[in-house]
Amino acid sequence: MCGRFSISTPWKDLEERFALTIPEGIYNPRYNAAPSQKMLVVSQEKPHEAELFQWGLIPHWAKDTKIGQKLINARAETITEKPSFKESFKLRRCFVLADGFYEWDKKSNSHIPYLIMLKEGEPFAFAGIYDYWRDPSDRMIRSFSIITTEANSLVSRIHDRMPVILTRQEERAWLNPELKLDDAKQMLIPYPVEDMQMYQISTLINSPRNDSAAVVVPVG
Repeated sequence: MCGRFSISTPWKDLEERFALTIPEGIYNPRYNAAPSQKMLVVSQEKPHEAELFQWGLIPHWAKDTKIGQKLINARAETITEKPSFKESFKLRRCFVLADGFYEWDKKSNSHIPYLIMLKEGEPFAFAGIYDYWRDPSDRMIRSFSIITTEANSLVSRIHDRMPVILTRQEERAWLNPELKLDDAKQMLIPYPVEDMQMYQISTLINSPRNDSAAVVVPVG
């Protein structure tokens, strides 16, 4: 799964990298983004503007918001089958701005945390889906889930799953409402291992209250 990530790339660099607008005032660098928080998302409806969506998908048919706590990730293998995800996969795809994500060593008893990122440290886009939920007073919550797939050979040293990272060539196609679902599903694969790096960090990451550059400092 993907339960924490970072996005600390400077505002203007993000706008240039993704060829989009980030409205002034909505972006604050985050080193320890956690579920239920609002993060930068680019949706099919506004493919050239980043908006703040809440992490943890709340389907429009849900009775309350609690379900979002369980739907922070959507498995690529079953995304077209699960009632919580299949409609959004077809109609409401998005990508989530990030420049790193965290996993804990699940292959041993150590639970050591690691930061995984691209080799050059540049920002990237998680493949995601989103939905809109309204309460009885018509208050709307925009929420999203990050799609996960099997881990590549780098991440699999510590964990069996990893988030789907879109290549630059895939980002705009992913948001295209005309994209065939079979083609969209073929994008849900592990990112090339040769373009990634991973290193151990401190247990500061364990608490979402620790949200500073100290989190990403390598251990040792």
